[in-house]
Amino acid sequence: MVIFSFTSLILPIPQNVIDYLLDDGTLVVSGSEHINSQTQINNSDSDEEDVQWTDDETTTAVTAPEFPEFNIKVQEAINVLGGCVFPKLNWSAPRDANWIALNSSLQCQSLSDIFLLFKSSDFITHDLTQSFLHCSDDSPDPTINYELVLRKWSELIPGAEFRCFVKENKVIAISQRDYTQHYQHIAKQEASISSSILEFFRDHIQYQFPDEDFVLDVYRDSSGRVWLIDFNPFGEVTDSLLFTWEELTFGKYLTASQTQEDATPQDGPAFRYTTSEVTVQPSPCLSYRIPRDFLDLTTGEDAYKLIDFLKLKKGQQEEEESDEEGEEP
Repeated sequence: MVIFSFTSLILPIPQNVIDYLLDDGTLVVSGSEHINSQTQINNSDSDEEDVQWTDDETTTAVTAPEFPEFNIKVQEAINVLGGCVFPKLNWSAPRDANWIALNSSLQCQSLSDIFLLFKSSDFITHDLTQSFLHCSDDSPDPTINYELVLRKWSELIPGAEFRCFVKENKVIAISQRDYTQHYQHIAKQEASISSSILEFFRDHIQYQFPDEDFVLDVYRDSSGRVWLIDFNPFGEVTDSLLFTWEELTFGKYLTASQTQEDATPQDGPAFRYTTSEVTVQPSPCLSYRIPRDFLDLTTGEDAYKLIDFLKLKKGQQEEEESDEEGEEP
């Protein structure tokens, strides 16, 4: 049985590398020494008049840890895969950290590129520290052998990626994966997209996966061929995209309509996609580009931070009013 998927290589991650990924110290990655030194030279030229430098012998430079053996294995794998790869751990990819890369992409050509993304990703930290957070099983968490998955880089069209929700070995729902954008071709090809995905599932996936409830990510190319991207757990740890987990878990009848108004049950899986430019949304990963405190303030998730912020604003306003009164003749 041949399954169309993307060529990948899997490498076990040594414990010292995991310790480095979990280290909360300064973000320093191998290969960044030249950039840091050049930045310091530029800063000293521009700020020489404002900053008084001292020769403090106790000051130590932060250097990147070296993992020579692991670095060689990773680079060999990258070369075998064509020189550019998409990295991920056992479960997650650092999709929330693409903003920190120079090209704003998850494309990596070296171990230092991978470290930069992994060290900046909350998704990766979750996998390393709380991977079984939403599990209902009361048994102790099993020992995890973490692995680095390197997938041959391919330029995928976001509008051709779909997430399939499988329950009791049946596809119950399909969602546009990049739901933040409107892709006109999805509405025009809805029937053929759904048909090709279901055919791929029946021929290659159904009853072959160890669990009967899971989430499947696929890619449908311009010729109609479906490619397997990844598997995900069936539960809240996985993004439900245009559905809700309440619908997927308890809903008796899933429909293509998000409003559920005047919606009638359908024979095949519910297929949802962004229907117009009006419903376009910002990417949920944008929230990872700003400090968490700012996000808590805008969403109201932390009442104490909001109270402190209002007190600060009130104090600033009182100071300004006091200054204005002092300036009056």
